[in-house]
Amino acid sequence: MPKNNARKKDLADLKDELGIKHACAIALLDHPDADERETLERYLAGYVDINTYREAVDYLRQEQAAPRGWRHEEMRAATGDYDPDDDPNACLECGAGGSGDPYGKCCCYEDDDDREAAA
Repeated sequence: MPKNNARKKDLADLKDELGIKHACAIALLDHPDADERETLERYLAGYVDINTYREAVDYLRQEQAAPRGWRHEEMRAATGDYDPDDDPNACLECGAGGSGDPYGKCCCYEDDDDREAAA
């Protein structure tokens, strides 16, 4: 019985914290990958246009399919390199997009893109 009460409390906390419906809280709590679940929670908490579990998962899959941004996020997660002084908009490898210039172009994949286009 205590495990069931803990789950109910976790569900209630998710609904209150993220402003999501019960079904979305259940899906989020049951998400199989803990790292992805944390990312989904961050999306639900931080993006005003992501309001459901399905929208968060769709956005996550979209980000994973676009390796330019996801690669850098995964690298930070893998190395634990979350320095609060780092510019969150800047590429950690080449620095593009930082220093108040969000439109700077990351050049980390240019060689990969050229090889792919030639193939």
